[in-house]
Amino acid sequence: MRKEIEILPVKSLLKLVVFLLILSTIGLIVYEYSRYYIGPPNLEETSLPTELHPAVAEKKDQLISKAADIGINVVITQDFRSIEEQDALYEKGRTAEGNIVTHAKGGESYHNFGLAIDFALMSVNGQVIWDMNYDGNGNSKADWMEVVEIAKGLGFEWGGDWTQFKDYPHLQMDFGLSIWELQRGKRPPETE
Repeated sequence: MRKEIEILPVKSLLKLVVFLLILSTIGLIVYEYSRYYIGPPNLEETSLPTELHPAVAEKKDQLISKAADIGINVVITQDFRSIEEQDALYEKGRTAEGNIVTHAKGGESYHNFGLAIDFALMSVNGQVIWDMNYDGNGNSKADWMEVVEIAKGLGFEWGGDWTQFKDYPHLQMDFGLSIWELQRGKRPPETE
């Protein structure tokens, strides 16, 4: 005897589709409302850091030291950045001269919370360079990638691994916190 597969009647299927569309629409409305009407917090009312987080500062020093041990001179070009400095950087390539270097406005960067650094290399002739193929220590490996490897070993996330906007000089430690959480006052512990 052959069993027939029971298929939902067309009316029931249509009701399910309409219900899912309504549910999706409500979700989208709530999302958009919270985004535009609630928006980001007023960062002036939030206690913001004024320097690099102690754990990040310690790892930064270790990065410089470990790189020096293998003949690579690392230069930290940025660490903590104020909201105003971030806004000025964001304007580059938009309303100010220069190329776009960031997609993060003030309060949207881990630099603003003392959790990120940017680096470059110092060549053997004393020039600060961002050449990712440079091999100043002569070991047939790109110094840049050697620094990235050391940084990752210390717990940094590298901006060159990002899928959208690649930020090759950028290293950050987010301690599992999103920008949204940091904007609302959540901070990593002082010791890790």
